[in-house]
Amino acid sequence: MLRLIGYLFGIGSLLAIIVAAGVAWYVTDLAKDLPDYEVLNAYEPPVTTRVHAGDGSLMAEYARERRLYLPIQAVPALVKNAFISAEDKNFYSHPGIDITGLARAVVVNVQNYGSGRRAVGASTITQQVAKNFLLTNERSIDRKIKEAILSLRMEQAYSKDRILELYLNEIFLGLGSYGVAGASLTYFDKSVNELKLHEAAYLAALPKGPNNYHPFRYTDRAIERRNWVIDRMVENGYATKEEGEKAKAMPLGVNPRRKSSYLASADYFSEEVRREIVDRYGEDALYEGGLSIRTSLDPTLQKYARSALQHGLEKFDMARGFRGPVSHVDDLGADWGEKVGDAKSFDDVPEWQLAIVLAASEQEVSIGLQPARETSGELSSERKLGRITFENMKWAARIVDENGKVRSVKTADQILQVGDIVFVQAVADDQPGEYQLRQPPEIEGALIAMDPHTGRVLAMAGGFSFSESQFNRATQAYRQPGSSFKPFVYAAALDNGYTPSSVVLDAPIKVDQGGALGIWEPKNYSNNYAGPQTLRSGIEKSRNLMTVRLAKDMGMPLVAEYSERFGIYDDMLPVLSMSLGSGETTVLRMVGAYSVLANGGKQIKPSFIDRIQDRYGKTIFKHEERICETCSADSWRGQPEPELVDNREQVLDPMTAYQITSMMEGVVTRGTAPAVKKELDKPVAGKTGTTNDEKDAWFVGFTPDLVAGVYIGYDTPRPMGRGNTGGHLAAPVFIEFMKEATAGKSVDFRVPKGLKLYPIHRKTGLLADAGGDDVIMEAFKPGTAPPSVYSVIGFDEIGAEGLSVSPAANRAISLGTGGLY
Repeated sequence: MLRLIGYLFGIGSLLAIIVAAGVAWYVTDLAKDLPDYEVLNAYEPPVTTRVHAGDGSLMAEYARERRLYLPIQAVPALVKNAFISAEDKNFYSHPGIDITGLARAVVVNVQNYGSGRRAVGASTITQQVAKNFLLTNERSIDRKIKEAILSLRMEQAYSKDRILELYLNEIFLGLGSYGVAGASLTYFDKSVNELKLHEAAYLAALPKGPNNYHPFRYTDRAIERRNWVIDRMVENGYATKEEGEKAKAMPLGVNPRRKSSYLASADYFSEEVRREIVDRYGEDALYEGGLSIRTSLDPTLQKYARSALQHGLEKFDMARGFRGPVSHVDDLGADWGEKVGDAKSFDDVPEWQLAIVLAASEQEVSIGLQPARETSGELSSERKLGRITFENMKWAARIVDENGKVRSVKTADQILQVGDIVFVQAVADDQPGEYQLRQPPEIEGALIAMDPHTGRVLAMAGGFSFSESQFNRATQAYRQPGSSFKPFVYAAALDNGYTPSSVVLDAPIKVDQGGALGIWEPKNYSNNYAGPQTLRSGIEKSRNLMTVRLAKDMGMPLVAEYSERFGIYDDMLPVLSMSLGSGETTVLRMVGAYSVLANGGKQIKPSFIDRIQDRYGKTIFKHEERICETCSADSWRGQPEPELVDNREQVLDPMTAYQITSMMEGVVTRGTAPAVKKELDKPVAGKTGTTNDEKDAWFVGFTPDLVAGVYIGYDTPRPMGRGNTGGHLAAPVFIEFMKEATAGKSVDFRVPKGLKLYPIHRKTGLLADAGGDDVIMEAFKPGTAPPSVYSVIGFDEIGAEGLSVSPAANRAISLGTGGLY
């Protein structure tokens, strides 16, 4: 018997040795093909790029994986303890594999066999790092063995904190978020440092399967799992029993973070920055690079810009009549809220709401407001009612049909019917339930505000609503600037020997364009002619014929060179019609060009971005190009104060810049936009612009420290109607914006040294007695003065004799193709 036992023991031992050898060989063979865990040294996960306004407030985030990388030192103990309790309570004591945890998992799984409960896992955090970073999700023994081997090796190579850091930054936690920092923002709209016990526990509940514990689809299941984590934290000594019970009594409290622009009025600005980053660095850098972008946006000015432009577009559109509801439903059903609930509203026009007409009478209509959406995305059960009186929809009494025909009505129920879905706006805070009818305007426009000394774009509205149309009319729409281009014709003249008192003939002119083009006969907008006028009068009254003669006298190649110098055009065709703004450019370019006039002639580069830093905080782009060699000194040792060296190109004589500014002050005082000076009542200059048939309306103007440009027109150019000029449409938007933007700020325009003021007669340009009728003070450069002989540019064209004419008046006539106001 003993011999048999010894025999069997020997056979067993031999088999054990063979099995052990086989396992050893198998494990060794698997170990040969293991990935190199040292790649974790260079771990750079995709990280969210964040865009901030000039004041540091968050504007937008861009990411394929919503992740913010946190070094382990920045992760609060509460968050670390929550994840360790949920995933690997022996993390800081095991060598990579938790034998105790493995045995416990086997026992629990055997006990639960057949109960339908999910099997308990035994993977440590180190094993999860090995799987997530180096292996696949394949369910096999091979993968588990490789995972174990890698875990043991990683524990030898890296500290526990480094492994935990990798884990907490890499894991997917649902709703598009990766890592604890990204998940904290995604689920609770707060940083990890602000998380409470119940919130940290919920995040720690998610690694096992975020979709299984979705906060809205499976709320009860999510709370159950969260409470399990809280119990483990209490069990492990990371929270007291009292704290645990209090935390378990809390709701999930999930408040998802919005994923678009965080400043509702800045969507156009954010999109422009996004495009620039993609152009500069590529999509991967934007969506994975973790860039930190500080923009030039001033949030307060941005709100003013959006509001001013929207008001201007609404006013024009409402005067044209009502085109009908957004949509219509024939049957309100049992719940009208569901009928209007899915209609698309405008996120960036927060004053507006969608509503459905519930009843209509001659004097008013009853409406139901679009229900709000819960954080879960479901419609709220609350239903709010209101009304629109006929008085608050009176503008819509002119109804425009699909063919453009207009008919007038006299009652509310002729304007709106039951089932109509429309936009409404609250009348006033002290009139609850009272609403006004609104409609999205067909007309569009843009507004840009810029710091003229740096080129920093402070505000930009690229249209009525980004939600409705993402096309940016401030940067992407190329339109004719009309007379808003004229200041650069006059600036070229003043920079090349002409003076503000130079006189040009305002009278009909015919230009032979040659060949089949025939004769071009430009006209003034008013079709009236004033005869000989000074340059100041010509720009104040926006005289087309004077501008053409002045450009003809100088030669269009000179005008073209100046337009390119100012950045209005890249390659301007040197034909006479271009002197009237018949070329196409953008609002951004025009505002940049006017900034050169406002800052004394220094070249600027319009910019939406102040600086860009990579994920490590290194500055990789900076808009500020001025040099300061002593700004980086460690301490002060009696050296001179740091000084910024402005090495930007001087593209216009500072004296010329002041002369043209002074002339444009006349535009807003007694010219084509007198309301600007009257309403703002501070030093301001600007110029209107209107193209043929009133297809485009412009106003670009400035104070000493702020430039703003406004454009209004249809996306597909068509006439806006007689009288809808830059002064009538665009200037009021400029006024509304500048009133708010410059409130409490009044600075005089800076006068360059060397300029001398002379009293001249407004019409003749000759020296006059100060204080006389029609006499103004005009600025002259050194070496120039009011003329002693009356000279009229262009007078020789109609056969006048005995008058002194500019020697340049006989230059060849350039080609032209059209005329604008």
